[in-house]
Amino acid sequence: MYRTTGTSRTARDDSDAPRSLVALVLIQTVADLTSETFVQAMGSLASFDPDRGSPISWLMGIARHIYAGHVAAGALGRRAIERLGGGLVLDEDATEELAARIDDQRAGRALLARLADLPELERTALEYVELVGLTPGEAADALGVSPGTLRVRLFRARARLRKDRTDGLR
Repeated sequence: MYRTTGTSRTARDDSDAPRSLVALVLIQTVADLTSETFVQAMGSLASFDPDRGSPISWLMGIARHIYAGHVAAGALGRRAIERLGGGLVLDEDATEELAARIDDQRAGRALLARLADLPELERTALEYVELVGLTPGEAADALGVSPGTLRVRLFRARARLRKDRTDGLR
């Protein structure tokens, strides 16, 4: 990254470059997955049946399948890299950052495992509200349940996740 004064570059500052690169890659990945979801939705629009659910739930189902394929492809790529091995030498800062990222990923995997243990409706309600950003009313509509039912399911799911987290610390 270059620090700028007006329109000229005055000094190079790489301290935020890895973080910026990761953010750009994540933004691009989200954009690619979103585009692929809408292309798939447009291609299968004729198969949409409003009697089977709302347009939001249909679109979210397509998005979940697209994302699952993305995750599976990433796993195959990581396995190929593991087979190839590597002799990358990291400096101390990079090693500490890598260790922190590994710890974060471990915590993320533990959360995903706890999420997988939730009943389907509770897990999907959490995904729609917390990850997708739907309001509870929109999520309830997408899932075909009343807003009250959805709020109860969200409360139960969050309580289970908190309990599982504290039980795991003992």
